[in-house]
Amino acid sequence: MDFSYSSEQKLLQDSANKFALKGYGFERYKQTLTLPGQLDAAAWAQMAEFGWLALPLPESVGGLGGSGTDISLVAEALGAGMVLEPFVSGLVLPGKLLALAGSEAQQKRLLEPLAEGQLQLSVAWAEPGDRQNAAHCATQAKADGQGYFISGRKLCALNAPNAQRLIVSARSAESAGESAGISLFEIDPAARGVTLTPYAVMGGGTAADVVLDQVRVSADALIGPAGKSFEALDAALDHATAASCAQALGAMHALLERTANYLKVRKQFGVVIGSFQALQHRLVDMFIEIEQSRSMVLMASVRVDSTDADERRRAVSAAKAYLGQASKLVAQQAVQLHGGIGVTEELDVGHFFRQLTAFGTLYGDRERHLDRVAGLRRAA
Repeated sequence: MDFSYSSEQKLLQDSANKFALKGYGFERYKQTLTLPGQLDAAAWAQMAEFGWLALPLPESVGGLGGSGTDISLVAEALGAGMVLEPFVSGLVLPGKLLALAGSEAQQKRLLEPLAEGQLQLSVAWAEPGDRQNAAHCATQAKADGQGYFISGRKLCALNAPNAQRLIVSARSAESAGESAGISLFEIDPAARGVTLTPYAVMGGGTAADVVLDQVRVSADALIGPAGKSFEALDAALDHATAASCAQALGAMHALLERTANYLKVRKQFGVVIGSFQALQHRLVDMFIEIEQSRSMVLMASVRVDSTDADERRRAVSAAKAYLGQASKLVAQQAVQLHGGIGVTEELDVGHFFRQLTAFGTLYGDRERHLDRVAGLRRAA
């Protein structure tokens, strides 16, 4: 199998690297942290101009219909450049979800402005009972003939403080914990009965806990067939997980470069510490973990587009489980090899460390994804 990138993908990778590493960087990252919602409107507009916001979306709504590999190339560059804008949570996840479950009218109304950078979306799916399992949905959607009344609580809806529209999972049939009976609804965060509690996320970005108290929505707010939206939500979360793994890979590689450069100039007792074999071995350990992680990300980015749901789930969960552990090792080694300055606000190493720490639980932690792979093996 040929794993080399096409000429178009190489151009995409080059443009993403130039933007993230030269046009963004640590100073812009720190400035973005101070902005409302930690969102730089100018950077988001640039990403739309480059066509990256159209990348995951279908061509029927002005998207580019990009593959998982295309998305991972951009995500990796954004991770290396510490770009805070919600490429995964505000674009890949809701974009893929609407592409899979939305009607033609819904896609046109929501995805076209999303591709143009004119709309912010958030998906609220995690709940207190089991915040890593999308099938655990206790939020209720009760039909009243002309629409639905929705009540429940959602946790850590990423990008919700910036969103003009929320996509909320709610149960219209069956019991909590079952994949059957889950529906998706488009909700205005300013609607009566909706309460958002916003907060900053470790490593950058924002989220909100969402309380829904008898929120009235019309029938056309339903996305996809009633009670049959879990498969679309599960697939969209896999696309987001694969893209977040690519982002983490970019951050890991950036840490390796910074650590290697630091060891070449830092002196102890008049000797460059990079000359110590023990420290060279630790750099090699970081390099090996990153190269193995790259292979896992490549596998996940290819198989996330598979029509075989089990193949997609297995590849994505294997990648997340591996990178969940590898990213922790790389981040810890980078901080330790930098010494005390590795945890200062003035150096980007500590910020990368926080981002990779947050990545460990994003869209499910290592244990969750290992259990998922084991379950697929038992069912095979």
